[in-house]
Amino acid sequence: MIYRHKSKKDIRSPLESGLNVLSGKWKSRILCFLAINGSVRFSEIQKEMVSISDSVLSSELKKLIRDELVKRVQFDEIPPHVEYSLTEKGESVIPVLQSICRWSSTYYEYDKDSLILQCQRCSSVQKDKC
Repeated sequence: MIYRHKSKKDIRSPLESGLNVLSGKWKSRILCFLAINGSVRFSEIQKEMVSISDSVLSSELKKLIRDELVKRVQFDEIPPHVEYSLTEKGESVIPVLQSICRWSSTYYEYDKDSLILQCQRCSSVQKDKC
């Protein structure tokens, strides 16, 4: 017998669609890191994302690439390497993430010393860079 989902995705609004694209623990962190650092290698992203596995980072990057928020460029050099950076569409979401961060900081308490590094840096990215 073939397995069938009980229901298909029921996304009925632009808000739901946007939240679906940005949902998850790592996507916003990756986007903010790329906004700050520009074009970077996989290992640089992984070093910054404490406790993420290779497979999870790879999967999240593939999703961000599929949704056209991140681009992957392969350099045919010796040794070959790959770099990731924000697309124009990816850059356009940074002010949205910063706005969510400001809203959350207003209504929820955080230990400022324990904020993840990406959040500290992303909230300070200048508007002309985003």
